[in-house]
Amino acid sequence: MKDRRKETLFTWFKRQWMGTPLFSTGVALVIMIILQTLTLGFDYDSFGAWLMSWLNNWINILRNNAGVGIVALGMTFVIISGGIDLAVGSTLVATGAVLMMLIDNGPKGILGLLGLSGPIAFIVAILLSVAFGSILGALIGLLVTKGKIPPFIASLGAMKIYRSVTQHFMQGYNPTVPKPFLAISSFRFGNYMIMPILYWLIIALILYYVSKKTTFGRQVIAVGSNERAAKLSGVNVEKVKLKVYVLMGMLVSISAIIQVSRIGSMDFANAGSGNEMDAIAAAVVGGTSMSGGKGLIIGTVFGMLIIAVMNNLLNLFGVPPFLREAFKGLIVVLAVLLQKKEKTS
Repeated sequence: MKDRRKETLFTWFKRQWMGTPLFSTGVALVIMIILQTLTLGFDYDSFGAWLMSWLNNWINILRNNAGVGIVALGMTFVIISGGIDLAVGSTLVATGAVLMMLIDNGPKGILGLLGLSGPIAFIVAILLSVAFGSILGALIGLLVTKGKIPPFIASLGAMKIYRSVTQHFMQGYNPTVPKPFLAISSFRFGNYMIMPILYWLIIALILYYVSKKTTFGRQVIAVGSNERAAKLSGVNVEKVKLKVYVLMGMLVSISAIIQVSRIGSMDFANAGSGNEMDAIAAAVVGGTSMSGGKGLIIGTVFGMLIIAVMNNLLNLFGVPPFLREAFKGLIVVLAVLLQKKEKTS
């Protein structure tokens, strides 16, 4: 009887692990949290001191990955629709450059030359940057929908174009970000700078609602599941795909705003490099199917946390930076293999 009960529990766990992506992602996240806690150790003078150290470590992890986490949310919609976007890092650089040119408090600042400054200038700059990011996303969407170019090729070409053009126009130009603008990400609640984390969570909640409660969310799933069936049921497939890439560009521009307001600058050669890998990894680890039609916003948040904690652990263990990317690749491969087993089971 005891052995049968153990076998039943094992069977239940296996079924949940193979059939419920959110369950397997949640279990993996719990394991990562435990490893993270054990790695930090317990050699402190008091429980309060340990708790503060643990809390500070987690706030740092969340804040450092909030920008990529926002990009991963957009990538989830793109992958669910049956596409991919390799240009997110380059889009981030391009929108970051536009933002910095607008708010530059030097003699070349665009809004300064127009007589705008302070909060009004910041609001205008943010709105224009988000609009610009949306346009960049729309261009990729048009290549996919109207140009009939595979998303991989369309976004790969955009990745090269956006970063190259940005580097060309920004060479020799070092815009200065006004200090008040930094408050967007550096505003403190007590001793903690958690604004990027709040932005991430708010956007995740909004997109969760969009994915579950709106017609657009259902249409994205329908297009990714079976494009032909979606067309026959009256869904404007091209319009849905275009909206998905516009949303992606919008979210990347928000991530760029967070980065500029956190750091006060941007490395136009390297900023955003690898964001596409982290975003895809977070979505896939969170249960989003690379073949489209399936994915969860909550799963992507969990997936991003797994990637973030893994990066932190590898850093604590002293693993060389180049090998850390290998671990990310391994996690993605294992996640896709798990999805295949789920389909065949």
